[in-house]
Amino acid sequence: MIKKRLFEILEKADDGDIQSYVCDIAIISLIVLNVVATIAASFDSFAVRYSKYLNAFEVFSIIIFSVEYLLRLWVAPYKYIDSKVPHLRFFISWEAIIDLMAVLPFYIPYILGLDLRFIRIFRVLRMLRIFKLGRYSEAMVIIGNVLKKEKEKLFATVFLTIIMILVASTIMYYMENEAQPDQFPNILQTTWWSIATFTTIWYGDIYPITIAGKICGGIISLLDIMLVALPSGILCSGFMDELNKEKKECPHCGKTIE
Repeated sequence: MIKKRLFEILEKADDGDIQSYVCDIAIISLIVLNVVATIAASFDSFAVRYSKYLNAFEVFSIIIFSVEYLLRLWVAPYKYIDSKVPHLRFFISWEAIIDLMAVLPFYIPYILGLDLRFIRIFRVLRMLRIFKLGRYSEAMVIIGNVLKKEKEKLFATVFLTIIMILVASTIMYYMENEAQPDQFPNILQTTWWSIATFTTIWYGDIYPITIAGKICGGIISLLDIMLVALPSGILCSGFMDELNKEKKECPHCGKTIE
């Protein structure tokens, strides 16, 4: 009974479950405070002046997040009732990976025996703790469901984008290499121009100067616009399907309402 009750407390609170609600608020508050502390620590004057408090808060947070991770691993059989290996299912789940990444940067220097001066390298990963909020957000749950449902279409779009970038880089290399050997020295370095063009960032540091290069660049830019619209349309359709699904399900029993 204790194990089951602990599972109910750790999961997102149901209506009327005060203990679970308090636990949710505490974890959410700790995550937000960690993000604020990470941002504040980027100011040298603040970091030097309050380093003792920041380090103490970091240790406190690591203890809480580590205990939370271990407890969730312990009660995993109640979350994955249909699984023969619930603990493994939990370990490889997206939520568990985020939870692990929230504490792992603190332990890595000690586990691997690294010089503690390099611990700052791993501190950047502390910002991943903000993703733990996804467990308590309906919006994040919907986003996760959409990405999971449309992953094959999105993968196909990413694959097509990579091919387009390579093709565009190859074409532009042969068009501009002789005129600008320093800007387009090889196909690999030319991919920077392709990526900047595809993402419509356009820093202006590399651009075609030949007539053929400008024509090809214009055509590629038009193709980019159409290609960018593909994932947007896929995600938009996925969100509409998910929202319609939410409306059709009974909030009490989860059954579909005709």
